[in-house]
Amino acid sequence: MGLSVARLWGSPGLLLTVALYLAHTLHPVQASTPPHRDYCVLGAGPAGLQMAYFLQRAGRDYTVFERAPGPGSFFTRYPRHRKLISINKRYTGRANSEFNLRHDWNSLLSHDPRLLFRHYSPAYFPDASDMVRYLGDFAARLGLHVLYNTTIAHVTLNKDRQAWNGHYFILTDQKGQPYQCSVLLVATGLSVPNLVDFPGSEYVEGYESVSVDPKDFVGQNVLILGRGNSAFETAENILGVTNFIHMLSRSRVRLSWATHYVGDLRAINNGLLDTYQLKSLDGLLESDLTDLAIVKDREGKFHITLKFYWEEGNQHADAITLPQDDSDNFAMRVAYDRVIRCLGWNFDFPSFF
Repeated sequence: MGLSVARLWGSPGLLLTVALYLAHTLHPVQASTPPHRDYCVLGAGPAGLQMAYFLQRAGRDYTVFERAPGPGSFFTRYPRHRKLISINKRYTGRANSEFNLRHDWNSLLSHDPRLLFRHYSPAYFPDASDMVRYLGDFAARLGLHVLYNTTIAHVTLNKDRQAWNGHYFILTDQKGQPYQCSVLLVATGLSVPNLVDFPGSEYVEGYESVSVDPKDFVGQNVLILGRGNSAFETAENILGVTNFIHMLSRSRVRLSWATHYVGDLRAINNGLLDTYQLKSLDGLLESDLTDLAIVKDREGKFHITLKFYWEEGNQHADAITLPQDDSDNFAMRVAYDRVIRCLGWNFDFPSFF
């Protein structure tokens, strides 16, 4: 009677398939543990690279995740007009390196004297492209552990008693690859434009996309929303070609030499203050954007009116009572050709949490 194995079970390939199925059923494959790092750093800008340097010097297990193909991607685009406001003071008359670093606003800390920003630009106010080049060299020469072209799309917190702090962070990138870390350091900076929703805000151009060619503003009336460095930087670029520039904000300008804060308005960008104070048609206005509305007329011009009038009218230029209709001393009674938003930046918190 002896039937062969082949006749009972078919071909050897079928035997192998059945064997693998039984093995998988009886001994299921355990889910693989995501790659683990003690420290995960999000963002390879100046803050992320500086943190990576100290983690590496301390012998810590870490990885930096960067969505761009190189470090310092923010500076590849901003500031839009490319001039940094962080001074590059190359000469102090002192040989003390600590003293010189006190007056060096751009260099990151390291043990390598070649990685001082003074070697990358002779300009007192450097070009942003020099910062990109500097950060690239900083990461490469020091051998920092950075995963480029890796966007962390989601972060979750997993409770685990085996973890020293009681939990792990699970990071998932754009390809679905998970990573596990004990400590998560977020160094993504402020990268999302601050938007204010008000009637007519759809007509506003953003600092992040508006033209930087002065020729595009020749003979135009321009309204800039905001009163920080990005607003004055934009005004400085077009000051010589516009009919006039009005700058609108809910608060007064904060001058860095008065506040002693380097992030307030710097002298390098404050030409509009001269033309305003010297009565050369430009102006600074104060109002809360949420109280205003922008109305576009048939010629494509933009009118500023009070939100109250906009709500009472039929929401088009011919039906709305504009403030200039009742008073000839309304500061914004002349129509504008362009309205530019320069309201600063927010942290991109919801994108991965």
